[in-house]
Amino acid sequence: MKKNKISFETRFWAGFVAGNPFEAFDALFDFAHLDYYKQYLTEVVLHCYKSKVYKQEDPSNVFVFYTGISSFLKVCYSLKGKSKKWKVKQSARSEDVFHLSSLTKEEFDNPFLVLQNAFEERTLQQFEFFLCEIIEYSLSSYNNDPETDLVTPYIHLIKMLDAGELIKKRGVERISKTD
Repeated sequence: MKKNKISFETRFWAGFVAGNPFEAFDALFDFAHLDYYKQYLTEVVLHCYKSKVYKQEDPSNVFVFYTGISSFLKVCYSLKGKSKKWKVKQSARSEDVFHLSSLTKEEFDNPFLVLQNAFEERTLQQFEFFLCEIIEYSLSSYNNDPETDLVTPYIHLIKMLDAGELIKKRGVERISKTD
């Protein structure tokens, strides 16, 4: 029986359809820098509690951010169980780890753990709901008090962004069957 393949839906923000998750990671981090995604995500979450519309001068940017992060979540979900087939290459040089400080040493060494942990705690649908909810609240002109937990999925998403950056920077290699 053939598995259903998840569409990463990169055509909305990247302009092309990524054929595999690693190509989608490349496109996402070529589209914008890790710091942009983390800062934007933080600002969107903080605006959930304000009565001011986020990016009121041009809210279309929020939609582009939404489509990119939505694709990112799908990529992460597709990779969550791939640590048995793939491993992240070891860095040949000293990496700037300051902006990846959300990761533990173990997660830094194996970024696939971040994806596994995130999707053990939340489903893809729950992450997508979180994303829709923060976008809706941040674009609302009413003072909102979200009834759901925004902190836990936010922390997981920040960690997934850091892990994705590591996977893109270091690259991956297939684990040989003789290992």
